[in-house]
Amino acid sequence: MARPIRWTCLLLLLAAFSAVGDWRSDVPGAQRIGSGEFTWFGLSLYTAQLWAAGPVHDWNQPFALDLLYHRALSKDTLVKASLQEMRRLSAGTLTAQQSDDWGKALGQAFADVEPGMRITGVYVPEVGCRFYINGQLSREIADPYFARAFFAIWLAPGARDTQLRQRLLGLAGNERGT
Repeated sequence: MARPIRWTCLLLLLAAFSAVGDWRSDVPGAQRIGSGEFTWFGLSLYTAQLWAAGPVHDWNQPFALDLLYHRALSKDTLVKASLQEMRRLSAGTLTAQQSDDWGKALGQAFADVEPGMRITGVYVPEVGCRFYINGQLSREIADPYFARAFFAIWLAPGARDTQLRQRLLGLAGNERGT
């Protein structure tokens, strides 16, 4: 009787370790730097959290941006909004071919989201990024320019939601954003 109990405990332990094998293994020692809500015309769309190994954001170290959605949004809406912001922040340097390629990559990485779903992007310096949906790897994009442009949507000085940027970077209180 002791043998089945040991096997059961071993299987539970292995399951627990595999459940932790999500994006956190890409950012060892991850700690939350900051968080905030993104709202659009008074509707809360998602809560964002920035995670990194150190207490500050550094483009030379891996980090994760975790988005917990509060509203249903289509994959096409997510791709379109992301590309629009990437184009805006690129100040005209994004070519039509890059835009097409990046749109296809985002389309493969994203999914339609429902309230309670998470999409987590992990920035890997000089390599690219990985996207996880509800903790499961969705897509890896080996393009450092894409990765930098994508995460700039939230973290660049020109980010559209400057209050959310400040909160993510731990430079302001983590109350509700606008």
